[in-house]
Amino acid sequence: MKFAFLCTTGFLTTRFFQTQHLPLGNLYESLMFLSWGFSFLYLISNVKNKKRLSAPVLATSALLVHAFAVLSLPHKMRESMSLVPALQSQWLMMHVSTTLISYATLLFGSLLAIVLLSIFHGEIKRYCVGNLTNNFEFRNKNYPLISKNFPKQIITESFSYSLFLNSRKCQLIHLLDKWTYQAISLGFSFLTIGIISGAVWANEAWGSYWSWDPKETWALITWLIYAIYLHIRINKKWMGKGSAMAASMGFFLVWICFLGVNLLGVGLHNYGWLI
Repeated sequence: MKFAFLCTTGFLTTRFFQTQHLPLGNLYESLMFLSWGFSFLYLISNVKNKKRLSAPVLATSALLVHAFAVLSLPHKMRESMSLVPALQSQWLMMHVSTTLISYATLLFGSLLAIVLLSIFHGEIKRYCVGNLTNNFEFRNKNYPLISKNFPKQIITESFSYSLFLNSRKCQLIHLLDKWTYQAISLGFSFLTIGIISGAVWANEAWGSYWSWDPKETWALITWLIYAIYLHIRINKKWMGKGSAMAASMGFFLVWICFLGVNLLGVGLHNYGWLI
């Protein structure tokens, strides 16, 4: 994965010197920047999290985005070209780079939430059973015949093993939830900066801060969904299915905002598959 990071960094650096502007002028360059973002997050996560549980998510995301950019897009789009007049602004670096960084970070957080839901669907609260007393009450209430008829040693050993498994699963759930919250919090901040800088740029270019362009509308919907997730997570401390589902919805909204609007070819943000 370090090799992939070096390759994308080399590509972006080379393209920068070729075009004399930040390589974010079309969909191909944006996808390569997004792949670089995933690779960069991979390196950071390996430094901060020794268990490297998030590494497969980031590595797969980086490789898939890179493969889509190289194999699916037309060859003409992969060639270096000058910026169209609409993108020749000092706001290009501020708006587009922060938006793409937010996409990478938010997608990472949403993928962790999807992993959380897929592995522990319907059983999140049951695995995090609380303390030893609650576990004994749960055992005696739900399995009275086992408690009465089986030898005490067998029951104790079986219960201890079950408690150990529940504890490990609960730790994994807490780690996934923690990383999801941290990633989405960071991505949400970058998305907010991207939307604000985009509004300022739009006022300079089109004379209006907000025009309800399709990409602007979907960006607002995406921002609201992640705001709902953060509200649930911060205020109610609801680590469970509800917050994970809200974060998972954001995964699809980000891709609609990033690719879907461009594929439809409508709106002020469509410059022939430009972002």
